[in-house]
Amino acid sequence: SKRLLPQAAAFAEARIDWLAAQLERKCPAQPLEEGSLFPLRGSPCHLTAKGPGRLPTLLEGPPLTLCLPGAPETLSARAIRYFKRAAKADLEAAVARHTSTLGVEVRRIRVKDTRSRWGSCTHDGNLSFSWRLIFAEPYVLDYVAAHECAHLIEMNHSAAFWKTVERTCPGWQTARDWLKTEGQSLHAIGAE
Repeated sequence: SKRLLPQAAAFAEARIDWLAAQLERKCPAQPLEEGSLFPLRGSPCHLTAKGPGRLPTLLEGPPLTLCLPGAPETLSARAIRYFKRAAKADLEAAVARHTSTLGVEVRRIRVKDTRSRWGSCTHDGNLSFSWRLIFAEPYVLDYVAAHECAHLIEMNHSAAFWKTVERTCPGWQTARDWLKTEGQSLHAIGAE
C-alpha cells in the first residue's frame, strides 16, 4: 500500500552503497577514454580525441570510430554530450514514426540519465527517455519509443496497451527481453 512507500524508500536509501556494489559487480564500469570500445547503435565503436577537423566525426568501420577532437581530459564529457544529441535525434525520428501511425501528438521529448526506466510518458504528452539507448541495437530504441508512444493512448499496461505497441512495433517482445537481460550493461558505459 501507499503507506509503505516511505519505508521502502528509506530501506533502499540505507542500502544504496550495497545496491551500487551489486550493480558494479554485475556490469563493471566502462569509462569513456582514448581507445575505449563500446557499442554505438549496437555496432562496435572506438573512441578517440584525435580526428579530422574540429567537429565530431563518425568514421565507418568495422569497427566504427568516433572522433571527438579536443583535450583528452574532456573526452568523456564530450562523448556523453555527443551520445545525448544522437539519442535525442534517433528518438525524435522513432517517436515521429510511431505518433504518425497512432494518430497522436507528443508535446515534448527529453533525454535523461535514468537508471530505473528506459522511458516514461506523462499525462500531458511529455516523453522522457534514457540517452543510453543509443548504445543498444536500433530495434531496442525503437521499441522503447513505441512503448512510450502507446502510453499516449493507454496510460497503463493493459491488453489494449500491448496491442497498441504491437501496431507500431511488431515483434516488440524481442527488444523487451533484450532490455531485461542485457539492459543493465548500457549503464556501465561511461560510468566512473
